[in-house]
Amino acid sequence: MATITEIALPPEARHDAGQLRQKAAEVLGCLPEHIEHVEVLRASLDARGREPLYRLRVEVYRAGERFTPEPAVLAGFRPLSTAAPTVLIIGAGPAGYFAALELLGRGIRPIVLERGKDARARRRDLRAIQQLGIVNPHSNYCFGEGGAGTYSDGKLYTRSVKRGDWRKVLRLLVEHGAKSDILVEAHPHIGSNKLPGVVQNLRATIEYYGGEVHFGQWMTDLLLRDGRAAGVVTQEITDTGLGATREWLAAAVVLATGHSARDVYQLLHERGLRIEAKPFALGVRVEHPQALVDAVQYHRSERGEHLPAASYSLTCQVRQRGVFSFCMCPGGLIVPAATAPGEIVTNGMSMSRRDSPFANSGVVTAVEHADTKPWHHYGVFAHMAFQAEVERRMFDAGDGSQRAPALRLTDFVAGRLSADLPASSYIPGLFAAPLYELLPTFIYQRLREGLKQFGRLFRGYLTSEAVVVATESRTSAPIRIPRDAQTLMHPDAPFLYPCGEGAGYAGGILSAAMDGQRVAQAIAATLKG
Repeated sequence: MATITEIALPPEARHDAGQLRQKAAEVLGCLPEHIEHVEVLRASLDARGREPLYRLRVEVYRAGERFTPEPAVLAGFRPLSTAAPTVLIIGAGPAGYFAALELLGRGIRPIVLERGKDARARRRDLRAIQQLGIVNPHSNYCFGEGGAGTYSDGKLYTRSVKRGDWRKVLRLLVEHGAKSDILVEAHPHIGSNKLPGVVQNLRATIEYYGGEVHFGQWMTDLLLRDGRAAGVVTQEITDTGLGATREWLAAAVVLATGHSARDVYQLLHERGLRIEAKPFALGVRVEHPQALVDAVQYHRSERGEHLPAASYSLTCQVRQRGVFSFCMCPGGLIVPAATAPGEIVTNGMSMSRRDSPFANSGVVTAVEHADTKPWHHYGVFAHMAFQAEVERRMFDAGDGSQRAPALRLTDFVAGRLSADLPASSYIPGLFAAPLYELLPTFIYQRLREGLKQFGRLFRGYLTSEAVVVATESRTSAPIRIPRDAQTLMHPDAPFLYPCGEGAGYAGGILSAAMDGQRVAQAIAATLKG
């Protein structure tokens, strides 16, 4: 029987099979030649000591003990006929695509409807917002194949591992082109240059096994018949404008529309279906030179070729509210993530190599119902209205482009205007602006105190070399779409399944994918008895 043990290796030996075998033999007190195979189960980088080390959890197979790889998840799939029960999935993000795969594996045919474009065509609209400041409200960093995660690093870490089969999600990603390292790394990521290909491969699998994926299909109405969700109405989105409308009918409807589809919340409200204001977080993006973060974390002037770009995770309490780093992108870029003209929204992304000279992270604070009293006349939309107003305020402070208001970090904390700004990865450009006046007072005060605490927790963090860019506002959905805890259906509309980040049940690629799987399992249990 294989033996599970812990070993430590220097960074340069992390992927050296010979040294891995040698170290395992030392720990187990045997000769290296008596070991048949060493399978890495978990790998994490420990930089707390003078020298960074990879700590590995490994499964060691000695002579006579045979290692058998896990069978492919897709091995049990079979193509479905058009006679199979049909389910509509609105949204081609991780929740939507993994719900589709799970349904296919359970004999149910998914039809995915996405308002945006496929991953390849979507790139033209990303270039337009980056270089020309033109925002396509249906194709941008949030809307399109793969959702917001496709072009924002592809981080796969979640604390919600009990919500579903996280390993199945990772294995499916590997089967569709991601590196196998994501199965073992403590903080895995794919990279924005690699993830579009993986997403396109997922679509090819869905279509091969009998599902359908349609782009440029904007859901404009929900069909409720005999007290249940029976389908949707879409309008075609073309390069020249709005096209024909179409009615789609199915046995169930999955809403996996993402955290920025504000029109979906409005539609549900108009149809008399309950939605709820949900706490979220709002703040800024803080960008440092990557070399500074590396030097602090690795206790050395040069990172070297064997260590990844260093990251950080910081959190503190200010006036009984959390202030925390969010979506940290080492070796990354800040990108414009607006979903409509007239707003400034930022996000972070990294390529697979994480080789940008900059490190950026959201720094945000919790927004609770008590914080939004001036917006309470918007009712259930109070948090969404607050979010949108902050985004418009940042846009109105500029020149009508996607240039973002910014301050040096030390000036932000001091409450003064910067005479100039450091270099930044943000392609549309930055301009110095009084963020201490533009941000809501309670947001600014918490962020300022939180950043001061971060400066005490992380030596070198509070520096004039860092820049604060507004605004980081799409951390999660400001609205939750309720669902029954057992059936996962909306309580007012049987066979309508709220799903993923947009419904308030996930917070990233991995958790959204798991929620998609969970919803698909609930649908199969209902439809197939």
